[in-house]
Amino acid sequence: MPKTLSEIKETLDGNIGKRLTLKANGGRRKTIQRSGVLAETYPSVFIVELDQDENAFERVSYSYADVLTETVELTFFDDMSKMA
Repeated sequence: MPKTLSEIKETLDGNIGKRLTLKANGGRRKTIQRSGVLAETYPSVFIVELDQDENAFERVSYSYADVLTETVELTFFDDMSKMA
């Protein structure tokens, strides 16, 4: 598990275009689970394009700090590696 924001960004840069499952803290003890593809990474955020059959909207973005603080947990399908 990466320990710094730059390590998290580097790891995500290497996984662009791969399918993933996203678990996010929805507040008030709710956990949101979605699947999609890691679309893009920017200096402070990354974007996931969601599967259209499951979700009402197309894209979500999260910061690398969300992954660092374990507010967002990413699991990539190809190697089942987990980032939290």
